[in-house]
Amino acid sequence: MIVPFDETWRDLPTAVDTSCDELEADPYLERQVARESNARSYPRRLPVALRKGTGIYVQDTKDHTYIDCLAGAGALALGHNHPVVVNAIQQALHEKLPFQTLDLTTPVKDEFIKRLLMCLPESFAGDARIQFCGPSGADATEAAVKLVKTATGRRTILSFHGGYHGMTNGALSLTGCLSPKEAVPGLMADVHFLPFPYEYRCPFGTGGEEGQRLSSRYIERLLDDPNSGIVMPAAMIVEVVQGEGGVIPAPDDWLREIRRITSERKIPLIIDEVQTGLGRTGALFGFERAGIIPDVLLLSKAIGGGLPLSVVLYKSELDRWSAGAHAGTFRGNQLAMAAGIATMKFIQENGLDQHAAAMGERLVERLRQMQRECPIVGDIRGRGLMIGVEIVDPFAEPDHRGIYPADAAMARNIQAQALRRGLIVELGGRHDVVVRFLPPLIVTAEEIDMIASIFADAIKSAQRALV
Repeated sequence: MIVPFDETWRDLPTAVDTSCDELEADPYLERQVARESNARSYPRRLPVALRKGTGIYVQDTKDHTYIDCLAGAGALALGHNHPVVVNAIQQALHEKLPFQTLDLTTPVKDEFIKRLLMCLPESFAGDARIQFCGPSGADATEAAVKLVKTATGRRTILSFHGGYHGMTNGALSLTGCLSPKEAVPGLMADVHFLPFPYEYRCPFGTGGEEGQRLSSRYIERLLDDPNSGIVMPAAMIVEVVQGEGGVIPAPDDWLREIRRITSERKIPLIIDEVQTGLGRTGALFGFERAGIIPDVLLLSKAIGGGLPLSVVLYKSELDRWSAGAHAGTFRGNQLAMAAGIATMKFIQENGLDQHAAAMGERLVERLRQMQRECPIVGDIRGRGLMIGVEIVDPFAEPDHRGIYPADAAMARNIQAQALRRGLIVELGGRHDVVVRFLPPLIVTAEEIDMIASIFADAIKSAQRALV
């Protein structure tokens, strides 16, 4: 059972009637607009200045309370200021651990590696090597690309439509979203994109199992075609659930086919679990559901307990790097490792992966009840506590499968209405029309019901504008 750890926050109002106009008048937000880069993104649709957070809740500088279903883009697996994480950090400070150690080892680092390997399937952990990277998931992506190119002597990387792997130069090259790429010349060459089995908006126009089969057959024939124009790749990179791409789960059978195709051709398979790792999808790692083992695994976000940390784990046969082939000043973040140990231990000992599966099913059930009354809700999908709701225009002309077009304006309106009612959600996917739910894994059944209720009110309020 998950025991609430700060009951005082249970008494705080969560359905606060705040308006975006009121929040924009906050001097913190005004100074942010004046000083920060034009590249800032979240504050444009979520104009709040946060002051403190506990559990699944945050409070802004005007004392409005929100349920946080963004949770650091999934980094806060245990929510804000969970006591086991706070205690681990305080203990590290008390023991005067060095903040940064480059790649010098420490007892904390040794324990972190042991705990992380305990979370992984033995068939992978028993032969795995680990590389600590810079603090972000994008750093892990960059390191993995260097690793596979070094190990194979090849240059081509295969990625997928809708994939997201980071915003650094190489990682952005592997990302499907066009808008951040269009203004950047000279991205990494020899990247080729493949069709991902997106059930709702199938790239082949079929959907279902046929769409999955077409995707895997296309990929296999492309790799065997001497006139495909694509030389034998150094690796293929894939997310088990596309997060920023719109919460699109990869079907288990399709993932098994992808693993077969890459294994038979000795193409390293990189699985990006930066957002899905450590219980988010209802299993400790999303690839476990399909019963496959990657060659390379990317992890960040949750593994640092909410502090910056990223790693690459890979099969020992790929360890062809020479000394110093990859480095990074902040790869020895001791506080993040201490917080990560506490987080991994708590997730395992409390079965939070199973809890996430149960809470996710509960939220999906509530959302499906809402969908029957709200035609603007086109699709509901996800795994565990990684759920997406795709917003459509039911008055427009549907496609040949009866799927309505995306409605970006309505999605933004729903997000704003949710914020006014005390619920923080983010948008993603094509045209930013997928409302994404990434609450901390400690969320309770009562809080799931509260989230669903607030969101239903936001949907209905936005939908009334159509009448």
